[in-house]
Amino acid sequence: MLCMLACGGLFFPGLYCGLRRLLRASCPHWDQADVVAVSERLVSSIHASLATVCGLVVVSSIRDVMTDRHWLVNSFVVFGAPYMAFDLFAMYLTHYHQQKRLSIPDQKHSLRTVKAFLSRERLLVLHHLALLLVFMPIVLFFRRGLGDFFVACFWMTEFSTPFVSLGKVLIQLGLENSHLHWINGVMVLASFFTCRILLFPYMYWMYGRQFLVPLHRVPFHLPLHCNLGNLSILSPQVYWFGLLVKKARRLYLRKGKPHGPKTE
Repeated sequence: MLCMLACGGLFFPGLYCGLRRLLRASCPHWDQADVVAVSERLVSSIHASLATVCGLVVVSSIRDVMTDRHWLVNSFVVFGAPYMAFDLFAMYLTHYHQQKRLSIPDQKHSLRTVKAFLSRERLLVLHHLALLLVFMPIVLFFRRGLGDFFVACFWMTEFSTPFVSLGKVLIQLGLENSHLHWINGVMVLASFFTCRILLFPYMYWMYGRQFLVPLHRVPFHLPLHCNLGNLSILSPQVYWFGLLVKKARRLYLRKGKPHGPKTE
């Protein structure tokens, strides 16, 4: 376990630093804000891809959703834990350099800049802290070896992350009006809705299928804390999906507006 923790602690920060150097050398016209933002999003996409693949491997190999075990579950949880802590730092650096470019060029790191970051990204920060301080201890110490299938399902929610990151990079490159950005936007909505919202009824359906319980009765067969835990995870996903739909609608309406001069 300590070996996996050390590997994760070296892999993600090392990957981030390597990408920053690579981008600085290959894109000399980019400023520091561009470099750190793209580096953070690339590392996030790589972590999400690893989580998705691990989730698919575990889900496809399990028959009993409650008792079957897979070695990847605890191993990847420990390996990915340093990423959650490091990504908070990487997100702060992105926020800091972007604000520095927009407002105060000679701004220094301070308690004020940290507070501004926490205020702006409070939901994402809470999400990372919950995964690190709540989800990880539950998976490793308190579930008594049960539910590897459901842990793997939660990993598959990361499938939408690379598309979200790509959308931000395309905007940063000035390609927000390109066909690629439009196609990626469709993939963001489809992957987010499928893997972050429909995943929850899928997990309930799989449980009900194994124990011969109708889907609408499954919540009543589960402990209250399981339903509350799922609801606490699902709620921000629904909120974020709503924001994505609103953004997509604004982009669609803006693209559909005529750009020529008005005529009477």
